[in-house]
Amino acid sequence: MNHLRGKVVIVTGASSGLGAAAARRMATEGAKIVLAARRRDLGEAVAEEVKQLGGDSLFIETDVTRRPDVEVMVEKTITHFGRLDAAVNNAGIGGPAMTPLADVEEEGFDAVMNVNLRAVWLCMKYEIRAMLGAGGGSIVNVSSIYGYKPSDLGHAPYCASKHAVLGLTKSAAVDYAGQGIRVNAVCPGFMHSETVDAAAEAMPEFVAGLAKRHSAMGRLGESAETAEAIAWLCSDASSFVNGAAVPVDGGATGRLY
Repeated sequence: MNHLRGKVVIVTGASSGLGAAAARRMATEGAKIVLAARRRDLGEAVAEEVKQLGGDSLFIETDVTRRPDVEVMVEKTITHFGRLDAAVNNAGIGGPAMTPLADVEEEGFDAVMNVNLRAVWLCMKYEIRAMLGAGGGSIVNVSSIYGYKPSDLGHAPYCASKHAVLGLTKSAAVDYAGQGIRVNAVCPGFMHSETVDAAAEAMPEFVAGLAKRHSAMGRLGESAETAEAIAWLCSDASSFVNGAAVPVDGGATGRLY
């Protein structure tokens, strides 16, 4: 339906997984995609896919934890495309897992917060400034089902970071609603990915149990299913949606206990 035709969209963590899926989906809607990631070879491959799907693309090698990289990411976007209309802050890490909170090392905790929380704030800081210059825009932050319920996998730092992303999202939504900028979040459940699929192969019963506990549909999701929600939130079709945390998890989001 071309809801994103002509819009310029930054996607972080775009070299694989959900970031790549979101870039491909929005390309089919006619968006111009800036792919930001650390892995140049994979990022450039996704950029080529975007072009084949009918969208214009630009890959920018970016470490979202570094302020100079984030500044350059936004500056190059404006230089190349002339504006910024939307951004998907997707880059993140899992951090320590199967580890009770008191056994988490400081380095592991700090690494998760640096990538999953501070980098989201840092990206929004410069994305919002660019969008204000363009008269508005839409930001989608990627949280998790663990953004609104506890984790049963022993990764408290990840859970805490994703809760905090929702706090950032809702606060920014209030700060900039009157200036034409919407800020929302998606909260994916367990999805097929390099990490989850490897675990499913090694521990099929364990992963099947996760899917059963965390999704009423009893299955893992696909990145493309979350990408649909992201594309909608980036588009004008969601023009009155602001400060929302949209679960994409197969339903029954409170089924942990």
